[in-house]
Amino acid sequence: MKKLLLCLLILGHNLAAQKLYFPDFEWKVKAPEELKMNKVWLDSAVNIARQNENKVDKDLRIANLKAYANEPNYQILGATKPRGGPAGLIIKNGYIVAQWGDVQRVDMCFSVAKSFLSTVAGLAADKGLIRAVQDKVNTYVWDDTFAGEHNAKITWEHLLNQSSDWSGTLFGIADWADRPPKEGSLDDWKNRKLYEPGTNYEYNDVRVNLLAYSLLQVWRQPLPIVLKEKIMQPIGASTTWRWLGYDNSFVNVDGLMMQSVSGGGHFGGGLFINTLDMARFGLLFARKGKWNEQTLISEKWIYEARHPSSTNSAYGYMWWLNTKQQRPNLPTHIYMAIGFGGNYIIVDDKNDLVVVARWLDDNKVNDLMMSVLKALENK
Repeated sequence: MKKLLLCLLILGHNLAAQKLYFPDFEWKVKAPEELKMNKVWLDSAVNIARQNENKVDKDLRIANLKAYANEPNYQILGATKPRGGPAGLIIKNGYIVAQWGDVQRVDMCFSVAKSFLSTVAGLAADKGLIRAVQDKVNTYVWDDTFAGEHNAKITWEHLLNQSSDWSGTLFGIADWADRPPKEGSLDDWKNRKLYEPGTNYEYNDVRVNLLAYSLLQVWRQPLPIVLKEKIMQPIGASTTWRWLGYDNSFVNVDGLMMQSVSGGGHFGGGLFINTLDMARFGLLFARKGKWNEQTLISEKWIYEARHPSSTNSAYGYMWWLNTKQQRPNLPTHIYMAIGFGGNYIIVDDKNDLVVVARWLDDNKVNDLMMSVLKALENK
């Protein structure tokens, strides 16, 4: 009997030791040595992030006007906010092992918001609101947004992997006005032959906003509320993040005016969030959609979201991939949410590792991650 009790105690101890740590309100910090990480390499990673600030203008309104000056009739339609300096976190086994800058400051994160948006699509798929991502979107959206022979062919998957080549105008912005070619006639671009949906990748924020608009029709409630209730509150995020659309992106849903949000800060708006909350979101993905004992987003969706599309092997459902080692020297299983100005959530689920970097020189991301991975080797 004593032997049985002893065995049960040992088993209980081992199970407790194997239980994953999830941060509550106060996020626990551990020294690198406690997690068998090399402090010298970790300090090197932090120094790279501190010393290589992105050169994008601190006034992000000006930064946008400079970045998109080539776009016809470009205007800022949503809120912007001056940015802070470099900030970031390195999370190992759920614990903070390194940090720099003001990790509680709320900043724009630009296209990192796309990975949050695709997650809201995943929630809809998990719930059965979207029966299959191969379904045509026009069977879910009540108006003529997907009318016409070309647009009627577009599926949810085409919107998620940016291969739809949707043609039209949304909230006053034409699809062709988003990142037009710098060479050649604008009229030729406006009247170009459209690609068959699903055959050509093109990064286009108007079409990303179209996904947000379409998801609003499916959820029939503001997407920030969906994200808050389904993801951000359960993972213990702060109350400081905001997800905004444009001054002219309010639409009537069931008699209530709701703002259709932006999937980035290209025209202003988008996700305003602090570094700690970004890290919690990254940790949810590193843990394959689970938080404590609760599944918030299905592992099936996370697998699909990080599966390379046929039109771009480095892109999934609004996550950037490294499946063909597009980023040399980094493991192929690493994936990232990336935003203008050097905003990154980097997920390495095999090592239970999350790295968040804000306002980092984009040319230094590989150097940062190589130092972090060297720290894991503890040499």
